[in-house]
Amino acid sequence: MIDYTEGSGKQYHTNVGPGDIGQYVILPGDPKRCRIIADYLDDASLVADSREFTTYTGTLDHIPVSVVSTGIGGPSASIALEELVACGAHTFIRVGTCGGIAPRVKGGDLVIATGAIRMEGTTREYAPIEFPAVADLDVTHALVEAARSQNRIYHAGVVQCKDAFFGQHQPEKMPTSEMLLYKWNAWKKLGTLASEMESAALFVCGSYLGVRVGTVLLAIANQERAAAGLDNEQNHDITRPIETALIALRSLIAHDDKRGKQQ
Repeated sequence: MIDYTEGSGKQYHTNVGPGDIGQYVILPGDPKRCRIIADYLDDASLVADSREFTTYTGTLDHIPVSVVSTGIGGPSASIALEELVACGAHTFIRVGTCGGIAPRVKGGDLVIATGAIRMEGTTREYAPIEFPAVADLDVTHALVEAARSQNRIYHAGVVQCKDAFFGQHQPEKMPTSEMLLYKWNAWKKLGTLASEMESAALFVCGSYLGVRVGTVLLAIANQERAAAGLDNEQNHDITRPIETALIALRSLIAHDDKRGKQQ
């Protein structure tokens, strides 16, 4: 592969190098959320700010931890993961938002993804469509235990990942409306919890690279509850999944320390 950085030692898109990040990384989508998450770390500082990728590194329980935004969608999420793994990271937690699909998912609930529907294009360049997009079991277990310890309302299960935000919210206006509505009804019948845009790419890319990836999301609202005439209060408190992710990360760090995983 051509070195587009011309020997800088930094990754081309994220502009980070091996000494810039920790082995544990929290992945929000929105660059503006990075500072919010970094404030939970000790001695966090801005490492890089390139394109949609903003990076802070600090410590959590004396272990280097980074926060890196992925932007929106699978392509940029996979780029972030590839470049961070190249710099030595091995454990990732996506922290983001979603829209509920299953009627029991309400605004303000947490959604912990055990797997993702690959209704996007990025993963098709990594794996045949028959290969599942599955979260790491250790990370998922840590997230579930963290949510329980906080007495948070959470749901663990499959999420749907798409490329087009408006394909979900205005499918009837799309040239492919029949296909979109047909599949959406299938996701509902299969018990899919929520819809988002990054986890499928992160899970499949993580499987390929041999690293641990999990996802915890805040359900902002649920269009299916609204359609059914049920209460559908919105919630934008992103601190809920952030704090759950940090508790989970502390657990993973402690467990890894006992196993001698940290270098």
